[in-house]
Amino acid sequence: MQRFLTASAMSLTLASAAGAAPFSWAGTTDPQTMDPHAVNSAPVLGFLNNVYEGLVRRGKDMAIEPALATSWEPIQSDGGGWRFTLRRGVTFHGGEDFTAEDVVFSYERAASPEADTASWFAGVTDVIAVNDYTVDILTAAPNPIFPDSIANWMIMDAGWAAANGAERPAKDAENFATLNANGTAAFQLSERQPGLKTVLTPFDGWWGEAEHNITTATFTPIQNPATAVAALLSGDVDMINPVPIQDAARLDGRDGVEVIRGIEARVIMLGMAQGADLLKYGANEGDANPFTNVKVRQAVAHAVNVPAILQTIMRGSAEPASQLVSPAMRGYVPALSARPEYDPAKARDLLRSAGYPDGFGFGLKCPNDRYLNDEAVCQAVVSMLAQVGLDAELDAMPVRNYWPELREDNFDMYLLGWSPGTFDHEHPIRFLLATPNPEKKLGSWNFGDYSNARIDTLLPLIQSEVDDSKRQALMTEAVGIYQSEQAYVPLYVQPLVWGARDNITLTQRPDNFFILRWVTVK
Repeated sequence: MQRFLTASAMSLTLASAAGAAPFSWAGTTDPQTMDPHAVNSAPVLGFLNNVYEGLVRRGKDMAIEPALATSWEPIQSDGGGWRFTLRRGVTFHGGEDFTAEDVVFSYERAASPEADTASWFAGVTDVIAVNDYTVDILTAAPNPIFPDSIANWMIMDAGWAAANGAERPAKDAENFATLNANGTAAFQLSERQPGLKTVLTPFDGWWGEAEHNITTATFTPIQNPATAVAALLSGDVDMINPVPIQDAARLDGRDGVEVIRGIEARVIMLGMAQGADLLKYGANEGDANPFTNVKVRQAVAHAVNVPAILQTIMRGSAEPASQLVSPAMRGYVPALSARPEYDPAKARDLLRSAGYPDGFGFGLKCPNDRYLNDEAVCQAVVSMLAQVGLDAELDAMPVRNYWPELREDNFDMYLLGWSPGTFDHEHPIRFLLATPNPEKKLGSWNFGDYSNARIDTLLPLIQSEVDDSKRQALMTEAVGIYQSEQAYVPLYVQPLVWGARDNITLTQRPDNFFILRWVTVK
């Protein structure tokens, strides 16, 4: 039995392909690493989906489909699990044969404490190579969405990793796999210059059928929006992601380029330190941490004018968010779609009731090259919070520096975007809400240390429930809890705005992954 997940995708044909040609594209965020298990973020996983592959993958319509496994079926046992039949005749870019040994090794590596992907394997009790082309993945309880949850789990060659001292990932450091890669996908890494350019070339030994006509694919990180637009208009690059919101209408009227629009499966939110005893930044540095008080967190939610952010900064391209997933995701709760209204007076009343009639000062960490208009959104939030007496000291930085700061708990409040890799509400519950527990591989992105015993009880029930209506009831309860406790302040669902030359054919997926094997150049 195979379980498939469908989601909307946007495919745009700009021109028919003719012959082979080089391709170049630009984005604001350079992938932090070439290691598929070191950093669980879209810029890394989206890029490396062109180089590495998993047992399963997502198609143009976001449905799960075979990749390094040709089929899978549930295992009937005391607990649960899935048996995967592996594809034969697959080789890595270095010429090594792909076998079950590589799957077992990649599980041990990706589920290790050093990995940023360990939470993907919460509930997995063992991975067994039945033979060279059969693998059993055992779980403590039945997990009906497990194949969906591993679409971005990428398989590495065990021998290559061992020979190069990369048996474990380096999350905030470097090893051989940080700058080098050896996957099985349609493209192989030819050159890596962090912050400057990364070059991929087609892998002639790929097992799949190529749909592209690319001879080389060169990615260049360009942080300045005006520079990126100029590069697209001049033909220096063939595609940019994103198009600055303020430039989209202007580009619509230009010959030779097209603007491709969609809605990403990503909710932008504010997180707050809830497990810290003291504030770390701002005028009240060293004082008792107010964000442990739910009334203070609710005050933040009422102080932020989300409609104004959507109108002035996002130019009407984004949608307000009330939950940790968008309405397009499985498990969204329509009955709980209302978000806290913008009400400064109510925010001040909540602060007064919490014991902060004059507000307080604190630090807000924000990336400046990760999300669409991220720093501008944070600047707006600072101004809005100031109107109710909350004095936020903004520290905006490149995402390469940002994630280490969050992992080291160097924040009072922070901006986060979350796109569920499974397109299911269970995903943010597991990563963002579960009480952090490295041993159980839970809460790995719960930087603020939110914790609720009932949420922790609900999560394994959600993961194992096979009845859709019962499972939805469990998720509805979880949403009610995290909304009432204001675990996060969801702001909006991020839009997708790409730009491309009119001789390019590409596919835009709602996970914002750019897949090169679907690109053709006329």
